[in-house]
Amino acid sequence: MLWLTRYPSDAQLFFSALGTTRAAAGGVEGQRKVDHDLALELAKAAKAAGTRAYVLISSSGASSTSPLAYPKMKGELEEAVKALNFDHTVILRPGLIVGERAEARAFEVVLRKTAIFMGGVGGNRFKDFWAQDVDVIAKAAVRAGMDCIEGKEVEKVKLLSQSDIVQLGRTEWKA
Repeated sequence: MLWLTRYPSDAQLFFSALGTTRAAAGGVEGQRKVDHDLALELAKAAKAAGTRAYVLISSSGASSTSPLAYPKMKGELEEAVKALNFDHTVILRPGLIVGERAEARAFEVVLRKTAIFMGGVGGNRFKDFWAQDVDVIAKAAVRAGMDCIEGKEVEKVKLLSQSDIVQLGRTEWKA
């Protein structure tokens, strides 16, 4: 396992936000190699190195039984990571991720601009239930991971829905 040789032996917390688009990966199989296979390889390296808490940015609708390729792949990754039996596993399931991207598809640009507009009009109330800002997701991930390391989290596996992400990343965020 190549990653194990490069993984620090004293890391207590690992964050995985690895992902690509089907278009960038050249299709569903290519996307699976990154979003599932590579992400799982990194999780295994983290486990082998003794990492205590693993934080995975997944996707709303993730389900290993989904008939759709993307949510099925994300659900299968979640199940595989849980099976690694970290002391703590935190899975965030955001909706549309709002933020700047190096590569943007036209449809995503429209959705993101709509989310930004709705956030501006309604003070985030109209946006937060279906789209989350990238910085809010990151803050929620960091807080949830630190809670595990600091002994404030008792659940072995914690799933954070979109509303949980907003609450933890926007309302309860403390650096």
